[in-house]
Amino acid sequence: MATADRAELVFVPLGGVGEIGMNFALYGYGPEHAREWIIIDCGVTFPDSGLPGVDLILPDTRFIEERLDELKGIVITHAHEDHYGALLDLWPRLKAPCWMTPFTAGLLEAKRQSESNAPKVPVTIYRAGETFTVGSFQIEAIAVTHSIPEPVSLAITTPAGTIIHTGDWKIDPAPEIGPLTNEARFRAYGDKGVLALVCDSTNAVREGESPSEQAVGQSLKKLIEDAKGRVAVTTFSSNVGRIRSVAEAARDAGRKCLLLGRSLKRVVSVAEELGYMDGLPEFIAEEEYGLVPRDSLVVICTGSQGEPLAALAKLSRDEMKTVSLTAGDTVIFSSRTIPGNERAILEIKNRLFDLGMKIIEDGDALVHVSGHPRRDELRLMYNWTRPRIGVPVHGEAAHLVAQGSLMATSGVPEVAQVRNGDMLRLFPGGAEIIDQVPFGRVYKDGKLIGDDEAMGVRGRRKLSFAGHVAVNVVLDDRYELAGDPDLVSIGVAAMDAGGEPLEDLMIDAAIGAVDSIPRQRRKDLDLVREAVRRAVRAAANEAWGKKPLVTVFVTQ
Repeated sequence: MATADRAELVFVPLGGVGEIGMNFALYGYGPEHAREWIIIDCGVTFPDSGLPGVDLILPDTRFIEERLDELKGIVITHAHEDHYGALLDLWPRLKAPCWMTPFTAGLLEAKRQSESNAPKVPVTIYRAGETFTVGSFQIEAIAVTHSIPEPVSLAITTPAGTIIHTGDWKIDPAPEIGPLTNEARFRAYGDKGVLALVCDSTNAVREGESPSEQAVGQSLKKLIEDAKGRVAVTTFSSNVGRIRSVAEAARDAGRKCLLLGRSLKRVVSVAEELGYMDGLPEFIAEEEYGLVPRDSLVVICTGSQGEPLAALAKLSRDEMKTVSLTAGDTVIFSSRTIPGNERAILEIKNRLFDLGMKIIEDGDALVHVSGHPRRDELRLMYNWTRPRIGVPVHGEAAHLVAQGSLMATSGVPEVAQVRNGDMLRLFPGGAEIIDQVPFGRVYKDGKLIGDDEAMGVRGRRKLSFAGHVAVNVVLDDRYELAGDPDLVSIGVAAMDAGGEPLEDLMIDAAIGAVDSIPRQRRKDLDLVREAVRRAVRAAANEAWGKKPLVTVFVTQ
C-alpha cells in the first residue's frame, strides 16, 4: 500500500505541552489526506502584566480550522478553565458537536448565560463508565480523582490500537466527592494492550504520593475549630470537594458559612443542582453577615491567586459593603500559587497582615493538596496500563523531561517527547514526529479575538513603558506654522531633571523640526510629520531617558 494511502494514528498538541494551561489536543486517524480528527479539551491560560488589557489567552486553532470537514467532535475531560475555558470563544470557529459530563455541561451553560452573545454549543452528555463513538474513535470515559467533580481519563480506541489519554488525575483513596480512580478499567485495557499512554506530567518532579483530600478536610476542621474569630478560606472556585470540606468543617464547629465571589457562587449552584452539596446547611446571605457572631462564621471566598477584583482582594482593601474582616480573624489560603501570581498574592497578604489577620497557608498546615499524580502514582499507572509508547503532556519542559525519564526507567518501551505543534505518529511503526503544524496563541481582548498585532497588544505594551504623545501641527497657505503646535501627552513625565515642563521641551522640538525644513519641501506633509515625530521622541529621550510613542497630525 502506498504510504499516502495507509491509515495512520497521529497525536497533535496545539496547547498544554511545554506549558501549564491551555490544553488542546488533536487525534487523527486515517490516510494522510483523509484523516478524521477529534479534539480533546479546549482550554485557556491567563495573561500576565506583559499583556496589558488582555482577558484570556487561547490556542491558535488554524490547523484544525482548515480541516473542519474532517473534524468529528470535541470531547472535554473536565471543567477546569485550562481544559474547557476556551470552548465558548472558539466553538464558532470549530462548529463541532461536543461531549462532556453533566457537571461540565452545567458550568458551561451557567457561563454562557453570564456572557452576552455566547453561542449555544451542541452538547452530548456522557458519564464515567460509558462508551460513545465519535467518527472512527470509540471512547470510554474512565473515572479518576482530581480537584473537581466528574474528571475522566479517556480510552480512545481505533483500528490502530488504544490510547489512554489521562487528562488530569491522581490516585486519592479518600476523595471528598466522586468515585475512586478506576484501577480495574485501566488494568483491563493494559491486559488487552495499550498502544500509547498520553499522561499528565504536572507533578512528575515530586516523589511519593499526593495526600488525600479527606486529610485536608480533617486539617481544615481542626483549624476552624481552634480559630478565635472569623475564618476566611480562599480556594479555587472549581474545587467543589474543598468547598464541601470547608462547609462541613464549619457545620461541625457550629459555624455558619458564607460564599463570596461570583464564580464561586456559580460553581456551587451547579454543584447543588447535581447533588454534590447534599447534607449541608444552607449558606447565609451577605446581608446576614453582621448578625452572626465573629466566632460563629466561616467565609469561603474567591481570590486565592491575587486577582485584584476578587472577593479576598476587596476584603483586604475593606471595599465590601456588608462584609469585612477585623484584627484577630484568620485567613486560610487553601490553594497553591500558580507561577506568575506570586507578587499579587503577596500584596494581598501584606494588606491582611496590616489589618491584624492571622494567615495560614500550605506549609503552615495541611490546607491544600494537588489534584495531579506524583511519581509513585505515575508508576502505578504505567503498571496498570503497560503501554508500548509513553507520551508526557500537561507540563512545562522540566515536568515533561522528568516524566519521560520515569517512563523509561519504569519499563515503558518507547518514550516520545513532543511539544506544541508536533505531529506525532503513533501507528504504524515506532513513535515518530513526522510534521510540524501551525500553533501559537491568540488573545481574547474585550469582545474580539486575534493575535497580538491584530488586537493592538504590541502597541499597548509599548504604551505601558513610555506613554504616548499626540502633536497637531497646522501650516498656513505659505507653509509656515500657523501657531504653536498643540501637544497632549499621556503617561509621560511632567518635568525634566531641572524642573522644565517636558511638554514645553517637546513643543520647542516640534517647532524646530518644522523650521529646519525648507519651505518648498514642507509641501510634503508626510516629510513634515516624520520630522516632527523624530524630533519630539528625541527631545523626550534626551530629557527623560525614554522614547514615548508619538502620533503627529499635520494639516494645511
